Amino acid sequence: MKSPHCLKTPVISGASDDRPVAAGASLWLGSRAAASALRVIALCILSYLLACTGIVMFQNHLLYFPQRAGVGEMTSGGHAPWPGAEDFRGLLAEPAGPARATAIVFHGNAGHAGHRQFYSDALVPLGLRVILAEYPAYGPRAGELGETSLVADAERTIALAHERYGGPLLIIGESLGAGVAAAASARQRAAIGGLLLITPWDRLENVASHHYPLLPVRLLLRDRYDSSSHLAGLQRPVLVAVAADDRIVPARFGRALYDGLPQPKRLALIEGADHNDWFYRLDENWWRQAIDFLLAVRD
Repeated sequence: MKSPHCLKTPVISGASDDRPVAAGASLWLGSRAAASALRVIALCILSYLLACTGIVMFQNHLLYFPQRAGVGEMTSGGHAPWPGAEDFRGLLAEPAGPARATAIVFHGNAGHAGHRQFYSDALVPLGLRVILAEYPAYGPRAGELGETSLVADAERTIALAHERYGGPLLIIGESLGAGVAAAASARQRAAIGGLLLITPWDRLENVASHHYPLLPVRLLLRDRYDSSSHLAGLQRPVLVAVAADDRIVPARFGRALYDGLPQPKRLALIEGADHNDWFYRLDENWWRQAIDFLLAVRD
């Protein structure tokens, strides 16, 4: 008869045989988990690279939203084509009497100049001649989008207006138009008397980083619109108007631009305003004070 100890041998032996099987299963499961993790990482990297590629390839579609329109449609609100219908560069509105100054308005990134009649409604009664400048590839105009194209064209518009009307010449830029106005004014400094920049940024890359914090936008952007650098040595009166509740170009970027400007300068905070409704927060007195400040300091 076998001893009781011998009867336990199969049980012990069986337990021993199970251990390599359990270890093998753990290794197999661990390998699957590692492979899944690698696939997730690879997918994240691929998605990140695709996002970066999309920024590079389609950034014009993220920054510029032109609307096409014929000259007849754009002048239907009573403005005249400027300097004419054949060489259209914008819309002209004249005051009833002699003009105190000429204001050139560079609008934001969407629509066309015909959508900005509210500028002439506010400024013509104050005695200003108003030119609502149009960009290449906007409205009826041919041309290319991009900082190089828009700024060079704005320079020519400023030079032509100065040649025709002399001074004082005031430059107004809104949002993207503030970046265009800053760059063009730096190159046409002798022609201009002052700038009004509405909902501006200091540098486009800072706004882009705010909206796309995980992407290396500073490396990807073609158009820089570095208004801080362009205006550092302007030595012209500049009024910076920021919308307090701006969700597209947060007010801190306009404040940063203002902080880096030389005197004379003034900061106007439009309380309760977002990026696209600031105009409705302003009255005639606001516009009068703004223009008086810009015209008060003359060479």
